[in-house]
Amino acid sequence: MSGVNGSRAVVLASGGLDSAVTAAIARRDGHELYFLTFDYGQRHAVEVRQARRLAEAMAVTHHLVCSVDLRAIGGSALTGDQGVPKDFDRPGRASEIPVTYVPGRNLIFLSLASAYAETIGAESVYFGANVLDYSGYPDCRPQFIRAFEKAVKEGTKAGVEGRALRVQAPLLALSKADIIREGVALGVPLALTHSCYDPVGDLACGQCDSCRIRRDGFRTAGVVDPTRYAIT
Repeated sequence: MSGVNGSRAVVLASGGLDSAVTAAIARRDGHELYFLTFDYGQRHAVEVRQARRLAEAMAVTHHLVCSVDLRAIGGSALTGDQGVPKDFDRPGRASEIPVTYVPGRNLIFLSLASAYAETIGAESVYFGANVLDYSGYPDCRPQFIRAFEKAVKEGTKAGVEGRALRVQAPLLALSKADIIREGVALGVPLALTHSCYDPVGDLACGQCDSCRIRRDGFRTAGVVDPTRYAIT
């Protein structure tokens, strides 16, 4: 489906709630959608399957899935053998960088997304960073996004020729409930999205931070959560 204004946007499509709503916003903004998904050795690789389903359901122009082995680097509960925390209410959580932080992930993903955008002539990269729900992740902050834009401007052919790439993070300051409400308003197939860090087969665990933030968000938004949880 072509964008209203004929422009293209690369969307970092993880298969999660935030990236799906971000994609719908990019389309609302008039862009033709090019999904980019990473299979990076994450324990919750089911999200790659869901990204493919979302790409089909949302009729994107093209969906590229890239393999990047971040397990070789490690340093995260999502790419290593350490367990995913299930202690959401642990004191001090908000002031610490959680063990689910993946070193360099957004830096790597946005770099590859920028290269893809330059190749296809896209003017924007959209990703679902959110500082309220994931305040412990340094690569989800506006400071990081602006600094990355400056680096892309200086380090790409498009940038030095005056075609600066914009990194759009439309969910940055929204609560999870507001993101869900926006998704409903835009007709996002929320039932296809996956948020769990430690799934049990095809079921979300129901206990990790991501599951509990998602559940609380649906509850606060007054929207039925379509997710199937191993622990309710």
